[in-house]
Amino acid sequence: MSLLILLYLLSFSFIANSEHSNEHDITLTNENAAVITHVEHSPFDSSDHKEHEGHSEHGVEVLTHLANSTSVVSEHNVHEEHGAGHGEERMESFQLIALNWEHVKYPYMVGIWLLAASLVRVIFHLSKRFGNLLPDSAILIIVGLGLGFLLKAIGLDPSVYRLNSDVFFLFLLPPIIYDAGYFMPNRYLFENVDSVLLFAVIGTIWNTIAISATLFICSVYEVFTVQFSVFEILLFSALISAVDPVAVIAVFEEIHVNEFLFINVFGEALFNDGVAAVLYFMFKKFIIIMATVGGLVWSDYVIGLLSFLVMSLGGVLVGIIFAFIVSFISKYTDHVRILAPVFIFIIPYLAYLTAEMLGLSAILAIAVCGMMMKQYVTANLSHDAASAVKYFTHMLAQSSETVIFMFLGLSVISSEHNWDTYFVVITLVGITIFRIIGVLVQCFVLNQYRTKKFSALDQFVLCYGGLRGAIAFGLVVSLPVSIDQNIRNLFVTTCIVVIYVTVLFQGITIRPILSILKVERKDDSLLTVIESINHKMLDYTLAGIEDILGQTGKHSIRDDFERFNAKFLRPLLTKRYKKSVSDSSKIISAYQKITLQEAVSMALQFEKRKPSLSSTTPTTPRTIQRFVEEAAIQTINQNENENLSTQALYNMFSQLLDRKLRELRENPPSPSRDPIPADIHDDYIGQMRRENRGELPTIPESPGGTLRELFGNGSAQRNVISRRHSQPPSYQVHPV
Repeated sequence: MSLLILLYLLSFSFIANSEHSNEHDITLTNENAAVITHVEHSPFDSSDHKEHEGHSEHGVEVLTHLANSTSVVSEHNVHEEHGAGHGEERMESFQLIALNWEHVKYPYMVGIWLLAASLVRVIFHLSKRFGNLLPDSAILIIVGLGLGFLLKAIGLDPSVYRLNSDVFFLFLLPPIIYDAGYFMPNRYLFENVDSVLLFAVIGTIWNTIAISATLFICSVYEVFTVQFSVFEILLFSALISAVDPVAVIAVFEEIHVNEFLFINVFGEALFNDGVAAVLYFMFKKFIIIMATVGGLVWSDYVIGLLSFLVMSLGGVLVGIIFAFIVSFISKYTDHVRILAPVFIFIIPYLAYLTAEMLGLSAILAIAVCGMMMKQYVTANLSHDAASAVKYFTHMLAQSSETVIFMFLGLSVISSEHNWDTYFVVITLVGITIFRIIGVLVQCFVLNQYRTKKFSALDQFVLCYGGLRGAIAFGLVVSLPVSIDQNIRNLFVTTCIVVIYVTVLFQGITIRPILSILKVERKDDSLLTVIESINHKMLDYTLAGIEDILGQTGKHSIRDDFERFNAKFLRPLLTKRYKKSVSDSSKIISAYQKITLQEAVSMALQFEKRKPSLSSTTPTTPRTIQRFVEEAAIQTINQNENENLSTQALYNMFSQLLDRKLRELRENPPSPSRDPIPADIHDDYIGQMRRENRGELPTIPESPGGTLRELFGNGSAQRNVISRRHSQPPSYQVHPV
């Protein structure tokens, strides 16, 4: 029977969509249904005829209903189909150019929307005064507000530019959270995981309970114009406790705060969104159950509390699983390299949708997926593909942020409002006071156990950095319809006011306040090789001390994970990974490459300037390159005779490092010749750096190229090569 139904529908669909179908071919008459009734008793179902006899009559009715419905739909499609059917028949004359706005209006409006918002940001940043005064989020909100008044003045229906909750959660939010997770500085996050999780979990729960208790007490004493139930107040308190990572990133990147403060504020904002969303949907389910059955039983409360852990940990687990999947797939994309970035975007998005489908925390799923997959997929990508992924990730996130903040401005006009002064004021005061109390108490507890303590200035920034934004707005537009309309409008109005106050007032004033208080800024200087080695040795030393003391701390956990990662995960999830103990061929090759690049660069400069050289100095680029190659080969052979000991390698790099540092001190590069800083770095800490973390430049084709910018000018290099041929080099080797 099922097979017959499927065949019938497929055949009817073919007839309905045929290019030469007419109206009389589309209409299904009662005689067709009679034929189907006759076919219903064909030999295909003879064995189960008695068993399904009752279902046959029902199947006829279903088929007749489907046929009639499909007939109407097909007739409508024929009339509406673009460029076919009756549209061409009614054309009186051939049109060379025709205006078909209805066909492209939605994507066209989206494109104009993004273009206008991006141009506004460009124009504002052309003026240094306005660009430094207003954060991007505040600019977009103001522009959206002005656009809303303009659309209202021309009489456009507000429902046209009202944000839909499904559009927000399924399309606009995932790129923002994925961007935050992918560019999360994982090392700084691990070092501060205790404070980040305490602020994100305990702090969010504290704010939700404290705000809801205050508002409910005021509601009991009839301070407000409307009355609320307990779960309605809890629902609003959960969504208003969501701190926006977008606004935090925008402000803190611009003022270059130190890594410790940045990771605590940013990490709290990211995971706080996941926790707030979990609380929101838990209370939302309570409200829907009460509206359906009229009350709750004790098992609902127990399962509801249990769902908080299930949704949170389940979202994290989904993110980890999909991170391993995308890493493993990207390992085998050598022959289809152009598809590697596609997997890196599609699979994390599927992680988000999977968690959303299962009722888990989709925010935590895509954030954890981005954090876990990065170190593996970047090892599997080429340099160009990795750059494309970084740019496209930021582009998607910036586009989503632009649309959301523009909608925040439009929401003043498009949303229905219910103003209650006491409710709005008490909410603003409550979120401020309770955040201050929560931060001070949590920092006091953390300072009892942490080596790096939170200063009074750090605590002030944490209190002041609680900006609300996209997440709170997205949650408030998805309020259940079972809530009274007046209450919903009041919640929307209050949420918009809170977002405007925090983003506009706090976002604008935080920069001058931090400048006045002289908050410690990010150190933009790059680590030297010796500093990097010392940091690594310190990590191993601290892990060893914890092992000796019999304690399991952060250092030993990190050391165990790095060993497990190097032994199992990286060989499984990355390509071209070789476990070798003392393979120094790449080090020697890099040393030889640096030496050859220096020599060729100096030779090109000599060729241009034609300096007077001694008879013992090579005078052509080819001679210099051959001379340096012989010297490098001699050095390599000498080191191979010494079995490439660690001390020999260290001496080689110490000589190279000391020479470069001395050249840069004696002849610093010209400011006009500095390399252009990278637009996108590997994480948000690197995003605040003003220097470029580029790879070793290639050999320039003409004098004055990148090598001279990196290593110094020609006079210093001539002095170095003259000393190289006139006397044996004597370099001071600093022990580690």
